[in-house]
This record gives sequence, C-alpha cells and structure tokens, in this order.
Amino acid sequence: MSSIPEDLQYTKEHEWVAGVDDGLTLTVGITAYAADALGDVVYVQVPEVGATIGTGDAIGEVESTKSVSDIFAPVSGEVVEVNQAVVDDPSLVNSDSYGEGWLFRIRLEGNADDLLSAEEYTALTSGES
Repeated sequence: MSSIPEDLQYTKEHEWVAGVDDGLTLTVGITAYAADALGDVVYVQVPEVGATIGTGDAIGEVESTKSVSDIFAPVSGEVVEVNQAVVDDPSLVNSDSYGEGWLFRIRLEGNADDLLSAEEYTALTSGES
C-alpha cells in the first residue's frame, strides 16, 4: 500500500482533501487505501460543477470490478471543478490516487474541522483489514 501523504487531510470515508491551509478552494480524491480495497476502478461519477453540497452528503460514486462505493462530501461548499480526466480514465484513481486521480474541487463554505490528520488516518486504516 502507498504511504499516506503528510500534507493532506482525510475523512473516515477514505477521501483526501488538499488545500485546507492554502485557502478556500479544496481538492478532493479517494485515498490509495480505498483504491487498493476497491480493486480496479472502472467508473467514476463526480458531482456537477455548480452543485452545492453539504458535509457527509453522498455526491458521487466509484465503481470497481469488486463493488460500488459512494463518494461523500468531506466539507460543505460549491463544486467549482471536476477532473474530466478521471471520468474519462477511471484507472487514474488506482494509478495516481493523490495526483492525477483527484476527483473534484470545492469552494469551502464553513469549516473543515472534522478532517483527520495523516497520523489520525494512519491509525484509522491500521486498525482495518
């Protein structure tokens, strides 16, 4: 399994969030841990640009050869960009979870207080099989 980047924050639903310390527009993807658990990703549905979403809302899905998993909003805000490359080539989620495999960008409304640090996420995933 890939190492967990220290500069990102995470959710208990196995998503990563970048840019929390940089400003109001955050980049969201699913973690390598989740991608490994899913197996080969064959379909990604992301929210539409302009959609207003709330923390914890089911806003899309990732389908693999094994299962279908919901994507949950890690924070509240407005979707400002989606990664068309990952929609066109879902395998990017497996091959580059923390890079080209990002899913969408959101303009944060409110706070991102419920996100986990890399250390907290490592502890969460080390307790799972």
